[in-house]
This record gives sequence, C-alpha cells and structure tokens, in this order.
Amino acid sequence: MTVGTGAGLDTADMVLNIGPQHPSTHGVLRLKLTLDGERVVTCEPIVGYMHRGAEKLFEVRDYRQIIMLANRHDWLSAFSNELGVVLAVERLMGIEVPERATWLRMALAELNRVLNHLMFLGSYPLEIGAITPMFYAFRERETLQAVMEEVSGGRIHYMFNRVGGLKEEIPAGWTKRARQAVAAVRRRMPDIDNVIRRNDIFMARTVGVGVLSAADAAAYGASGPVARASGLDFDVRRDEPYLFYDQIDVPVVTRTSGDCHARFEVLLEQVLVSLDLIDECLDRVDRTGGPVNVRLPKVVKAPEGHTYAWTENPLGVNGYYLVSRGEKTPWRLKLRTASYANVQALATLIPGCLVPDLIAILGSMFFVVGDIDK
Repeated sequence: MTVGTGAGLDTADMVLNIGPQHPSTHGVLRLKLTLDGERVVTCEPIVGYMHRGAEKLFEVRDYRQIIMLANRHDWLSAFSNELGVVLAVERLMGIEVPERATWLRMALAELNRVLNHLMFLGSYPLEIGAITPMFYAFRERETLQAVMEEVSGGRIHYMFNRVGGLKEEIPAGWTKRARQAVAAVRRRMPDIDNVIRRNDIFMARTVGVGVLSAADAAAYGASGPVARASGLDFDVRRDEPYLFYDQIDVPVVTRTSGDCHARFEVLLEQVLVSLDLIDECLDRVDRTGGPVNVRLPKVVKAPEGHTYAWTENPLGVNGYYLVSRGEKTPWRLKLRTASYANVQALATLIPGCLVPDLIAILGSMFFVVGDIDK
C-alpha cells in the first residue's frame, strides 16, 4: 500500500510477520501486521501451527481415556479441563457424585486456578524485562505443587478426576498440609504485589496500553480475567453454578480500564480470592464423610443424547458439547476454549499501538496456544 505524504515523497506500509517462531512463549502463534512506521495499522492473528486434532481424537477414545487428552489442551489448567469432561459425561449418564468428592474437586480446581495464575504473574513481567517476580511466583507454585503432587501423583497433568468422582481417597492429613501451604502462599503474596504492581517501569509499559472495551470483549466472546478486566462482570461459578459453588460466596474481581495493567491486577487479586475459597472447601471436606467415587460398569457408555457442560477455567469459560449415540466413545465432543476466544480480540486490541507495545499486549492476554489450536 502506497501513501502519499504531500511532499513528493511516497512511503509504503510494511507487512510484518511476528512468528510463527517460538520466542519462549506458551506455543506458536503468528501475527500478520501492517505497519505505518512503528505504528500497527492492522493485525491478523493466524492460529493452527500446533493443531493436534484433539476433538477428533476424542471420538476414538472411551470416556476414561478422554480425560487424559482433555488434560493437555490448556496444560496450565489440567485439573479444570478434566473436570469439564467428567461433568459432561456424568450429566448425560445421570450420575450423582458423592458430596465429599464434589468438595474435593472444588478445592483442587481452585488450587489449579492459583497455580495457573502464578505462572502468568511470573512470566508476564518477565516478558517485559522484570526478572524477580518469576522467582517469587515459582516459589509459591512449588509450595502448592507439593500438595497437588501428594494427592494426585502428578505435577502438571494430574489425572485425578474420574467419571463419578475422583481417582482415590486423599492421603491422611492432606487437608492440614494443604491449609499450611495455602497460608504460606497467602502470607508471601505481597512480595509479588510490592515488587511489580506499582513499579514505575511496569506501569509505564502497561497502563493505558492494549485497551479492550467491554463491548469488544463481549463481541469476541472473551471471558475470564481478560473480560473481567474490561468490566464484564461474569463468572460461571457465581452466575451458572456447578459442583457446590452455589453453596459458597464467590467474589468476582473486576476492573473497568481494560488495559494491560488491569488484566494483571485482576489475575493478582483472583489468586487471593481462590486461596480463601480453597480454605472454605477444605473445611467442608473435613466435615463430610463418605466415598469419593461411585462404582461404574467395566465399560462406561453414555446413553444416547447430548449435553453441554461449561466451567470457569482459570483463563475463562471452558465448554464441552458432548453428543452420544450410546457407545463407549462420544459421537462428538466439541471444545469451547477460553484462549481461542480471547486471542481473537487481538485484531481489535493491537491496531493503533506501537511495535514496542506488542509484547506487553500479547503477554497480558494470558493464553495457552494448545488451548487455541486444540
């Protein structure tokens, strides 16, 4: 495209590809940019470089095997991904999950949420030059990973959900150790807050940068921390409760400015909310006896029909649309992932910004590329 300057000198817009190399991001994404000098005129996010065909793989796995695959599309939210699948299957089969298993699921889902957020709270400042928050964030992650590993045997892919409940009973004394870990993380969270939230350089890079309006967030189907930072006050746990979220109070953290800094603040404060929710769920676990799963037939078959189960995953709304024809494998299992919807908003967010702001905006969208390319 040629632009006349009026001085007899023509300039041309430059088309620049960012990616699809892997610059220490969570996967491979390509942005096709049109630049006028250092200002971005248009942005086209191009996805699919990691595509693994998860939805088709689901169709040739039985309901126990699918949990292992679902675990991996957003590898920072593995427990929450498992949970969505088993909720869909249980709903179709009419299974009533034991009360103790439900409270445990909620505690573990919130632990997984904190682990996810801590990763981004450390890696986002790192992407724009702040190294120290990464060390603090990983210190807290390791504290919580220890209790997650003790209960499930896994550090990233927990494989602890089962259709009808959980894999097994938790170890003796686990709730006490989990409470101690939560208390330690809550006590040390101000370290991350104090070192970065009001840092002058961090604020210069994030305040007023990459503004996503509430209308645009809604139009693109954005959800989770990204949407709530723009003022969309929606959380599936509170507004369409699943498990026992209707029995507890779920505070929803929102901001209205919709910029990079607001997204970071929402993530930071959601960690504190989830730590409180974990304590409440652990108290309920201690007061609730009984089994943590139900006996299933050797071959699990969902009856003919269809259902949709959605959950508030750490990065936003995650949905599974399950269609069964009465076999041991789903006829169709469609994913609605948070990152896929959120990253579409880059087409609106990035035009008008400067090239140096690209990394600050990209990092603040908190996406996992496996969740986009699924």
